[in-house]
Amino acid sequence: MNPNGDVRVEGVALSSEGVDLRGDLYRPATEPAGEATPAVLVVGSWLTVKEQMAGRYAAGLAQRGLAALAFDFRGYGASKGDPQNFESPERKITDIVSAVEFLKSRPDVDSSRIGALGICAGAGYIAVAGSRTPDIRSVAMVAPWLHDATLVQDIYGGADGVRERMDVGEAARAKYESTGEIDYIPAASDTDERAAMYGPFDYYLQADRGAIPEWGNRFAVMSWPEWLTFDPIAVAPQCTAPTFMLHSPDAAVPDGARRFHEALTAPKELQWTTGSQFDFYDQEPTVAPALDSVRAHFERTL
Repeated sequence: MNPNGDVRVEGVALSSEGVDLRGDLYRPATEPAGEATPAVLVVGSWLTVKEQMAGRYAAGLAQRGLAALAFDFRGYGASKGDPQNFESPERKITDIVSAVEFLKSRPDVDSSRIGALGICAGAGYIAVAGSRTPDIRSVAMVAPWLHDATLVQDIYGGADGVRERMDVGEAARAKYESTGEIDYIPAASDTDERAAMYGPFDYYLQADRGAIPEWGNRFAVMSWPEWLTFDPIAVAPQCTAPTFMLHSPDAAVPDGARRFHEALTAPKELQWTTGSQFDFYDQEPTVAPALDSVRAHFERTL
């Protein structure tokens, strides 16, 4: 992605627990060669690849003068790793910490000035990663999806809906461990009720938006238990990096953003704006102002 011709993109290879990952490092085209600069790791929503919202925001930050890395997690996109399309928060958090280590190793990155931006579910992943490594010096979240056990029930049909997904996920995990076979359902569908995201999820269903060739649109059923029991809100008191949150009352899980913000003890700002969840992924005039706000936060804190 290089829409305005003012961004350089370098394909990079990195490793997480011995698994080969692939990423794209976006830099301002006018940046002086050899200078160590701040850098931001950008993480998109669950089930996504680097060419979707992560790449858009990384390119936007580079257009605004910041180096930014978008990468594919294990089992997604161009990266190696099995099982594929397994939405494991713990595995993704480990990959984030590994990506930060990769940025620190580069001579053109100032290792003391690394930030992280999470969009949607990526916000929860960087929150936990930031609670584990002080090398993430600043955090930004756009349309953050942050849930806990109470919100999970609100989202997934109450205790019965959660239990049903837990049961099928545990059965799928047992099958994988005994046979090596992975049960998959669509990640998003407006016709298949089994889908991880069932309904008019236009971003993921339209080829000119998120339904790109690099994205497989599938979800390993055994992911449900890890996803449903993931609680990034619980780590808020352990987060030490200055944190900026941008959300809308009309986007996903606004109560999660409120709860996380209230529990933060680090320097913090929660800014409310307008827009639906998917507007923050790729629609104007939502994305550009979001990027401007994120850039201003990193300019103050990195």
